[in-house]
Amino acid sequence: VQLVESGGGVVQAGGSLRLSCVASGLSISSPMGWFRRAAGKEDELVAAIGRGDGGIIVYADSVKGRFTISRNNGENTLYLQMNRLRPEDTAVYYCSKVIAPTGWAYSRIKSTDYWGQGTQVTVSS
Repeated sequence: VQLVESGGGVVQAGGSLRLSCVASGLSISSPMGWFRRAAGKEDELVAAIGRGDGGIIVYADSVKGRFTISRNNGENTLYLQMNRLRPEDTAVYYCSKVIAPTGWAYSRIKSTDYWGQGTQVTVSS
């Protein structure tokens, strides 16, 4: 399994970025999520999408209304559209296959061993 993220960069506050995660050896129609890791902070689930077409989507409260997770099954690619970026969004962003053994809800979604290498997002004020 390989997950390769791209699309990060440096952007001014209020700007936008679109992250991509190309999967091989894993169907992107699996439950998938975007996490971020800011310096000195724990990993945070940013957004997740459930299995298959119509998979339920959940977001961290801090990104609701600004970020959109989506996927293209034909290209086996997961996306994260990030709008109205803020300096506090600065982090390394990772995609991961996720699981939710006790039910699909934000607080119950966990990462698995399948992670990409990450892509740096830096938002300047």
